[in-house]
Amino acid sequence: MGYFDSKVNVEEYIKSTEGVDGRKLVEALRKYLRKGSRVLELGMGPGKDFEILSEFYQVTGSDHSKLFLERYRKRNVHADLVLLDAVTMDINRRFDGIYSNKVLHHLTREEIRESFKAQAKILNTGGILFHSFWYGDKEEKFPGLRIVYYTEETFGEIIGDEYGLVTSERYSELENDDSIFFLLRKRFNEHL
Repeated sequence: MGYFDSKVNVEEYIKSTEGVDGRKLVEALRKYLRKGSRVLELGMGPGKDFEILSEFYQVTGSDHSKLFLERYRKRNVHADLVLLDAVTMDINRRFDGIYSNKVLHHLTREEIRESFKAQAKILNTGGILFHSFWYGDKEEKFPGLRIVYYTEETFGEIIGDEYGLVTSERYSELENDDSIFFLLRKRFNEHL
């Protein structure tokens, strides 16, 4: 939707997320994905979770915003970063895990279905998807920005046949139980 194509919006977002990172989410992921695995982070933003993930995994960071990628590249010129659309997932690599922290909620429900199908094509059989969202059953629109909330039920309607749900958990980020993560495993079907 273009919100993060503005330097002002990128800087505002970075300030608004000071003191917030996905360390607890990465700890949950570590229970299911072995150390050293190849992980793609979708929507790395300022790179906080990218750095945490890099402590345990071989991480490729991605974002749809060139500004976030350019900003992070100045801090770490050797980081493996790619410009990537989370719907089409046009990347010629394979991963053991795909991670996002409140990124896919910017997609419509139809776009997220497409994204999950595209993610299956680059995820190794038995690989892990780990995605977090704001909890609820609504959609909010702001200039250049959309946020789609999910519950266990609404998320279950979009995941498709490529994956099995391993676990989900509510957690608190700004308010009590305002967030949820879902951990999925790609099914062992070779035709996917």
